[in-house]
Amino acid sequence: MPAFEDSDFSLPARPTSSKGPTLRKMASHNSSHSTSKSQTLAIPSEQAEDGGAIEVPATRSQIAESDALMHSLSGSPSSSARRGSRNSFGTSLPIPRTKRQSRLSSTYNADDRPVRPGMPAIKPTRDILSSQVQDMSLVKTAAAKDMAFAFDIDGVLVHGDRLIPEGKRVLEILNGDNELGIKIPHIFLTNGSGKVEEKRCDQLSKILHSPVSTEQFIQSHTPMSALSEYYETVLVVGGENYQCREVAKNYGFKNIVVPNDIVASISTISPLKEFFTAEQRATSTPRDFSKVKIDAILVFSDSRDYATDLQIIMDLLQSENGVLGTYAKDPVSQRIPIYFSQGDMLCPTEHPTPRMSQGTFRIALEAIYKSITGVELERVVYGKPEMATYKYADDVMSSWMETIHNEERLPKNIYMIGDNPASDIVGGNMYGWNTCLVRTGVYQGEGNDDANPANFGVFNNVLDAVQTALRKELGEDFQSKWSDDINPATGNVSASAIE
Repeated sequence: MPAFEDSDFSLPARPTSSKGPTLRKMASHNSSHSTSKSQTLAIPSEQAEDGGAIEVPATRSQIAESDALMHSLSGSPSSSARRGSRNSFGTSLPIPRTKRQSRLSSTYNADDRPVRPGMPAIKPTRDILSSQVQDMSLVKTAAAKDMAFAFDIDGVLVHGDRLIPEGKRVLEILNGDNELGIKIPHIFLTNGSGKVEEKRCDQLSKILHSPVSTEQFIQSHTPMSALSEYYETVLVVGGENYQCREVAKNYGFKNIVVPNDIVASISTISPLKEFFTAEQRATSTPRDFSKVKIDAILVFSDSRDYATDLQIIMDLLQSENGVLGTYAKDPVSQRIPIYFSQGDMLCPTEHPTPRMSQGTFRIALEAIYKSITGVELERVVYGKPEMATYKYADDVMSSWMETIHNEERLPKNIYMIGDNPASDIVGGNMYGWNTCLVRTGVYQGEGNDDANPANFGVFNNVLDAVQTALRKELGEDFQSKWSDDINPATGNVSASAIE
């Protein structure tokens, strides 16, 4: 997790404590279950003993919005009334740079003769020529090192497992296929989820035909790894074949429960579940849940079985401190916390129109909870456009910069490219990034989005957006293509010096 200080978020410093993590006491509720929004969700309020986690104030209320059956993904209904600020916080992404050989070894020799007796002929490599090009274009190179991109994935670079063609070309350009031969820094910031980061990056690398490192990749539940310092036993919901169990294990959670474990132990818990396959039973871990206290509920990814997952979550939210089979005298004051990894209502897939995402599952739960208990559900939502996600991205960016460019700093101009106005664009606008809205995913309208307009513009695809940003920062004459017919050591553009 990133090592931020309280001062980074304009928070007063907390007094140190020798005790372990504690939970903020929940405000008392009267017997009528008041719907007052002064109630406080029981969430961690102090760092763990090792100081490995921080708290970032949420930009949206923890109270459900089921009254309107809609969800505002930011503290304000839209960003249309906000004054767009570009890089007002000075945030940006890391940038890679190829390590160069000695300048003496890059001398051009027309006859390919050794420059020193006994040494083989020296022919400049592409890396050497790239460095020479950069030296000859110092102003443009400096500008290239001071810009970066943050890409949403689904609807921008891919549709499910299907590549968006322009996405492949964009990554080629940013990985060095440009007139400077320089790598332009970029990270991947997605509300996608459900797999271990290594597996997701391997999958993306194959689809995109470009390497994607875990060091430049953030999915919606990545920052939630910090919660492992506070909760020992958690119910993890969502994900294909419950791969999120493996995700939670990698994050350091000690005791992980998935809904199938509960169904295997309590067959009557989900009356609408008609089949429980042998494969599901074989991958389950049944136990006596009357003796298991679940500390928190973590919705890591989209539910594959709404009826079962909603039923189990509702049972836990009304239980006596997270023990299934019990019913609390005051379900509100004894309610265990629930976290969602993101709030998107829709997600682009291989289907012609966007499909429902985790946000719809959450809204369904909020409405059910209120109709049964009479009060709004308190919950925490991670992912874009939450500030915590962008603060975490800052740390990833600076680390990536150091890894690939040997400079631990953040470029000044960062461009967020996304397809969802309600998350990609709202979040980028609030954080001071340049935002680019593309029409290849959730948004396919004409002109800019009325409620959440992209401050840098709307583009048909990701390639249009990236090339426009490159021309703005590096000049209208910037070429998004490397030419092998160049030898800057002599200025002979006809010499093909690349082997």
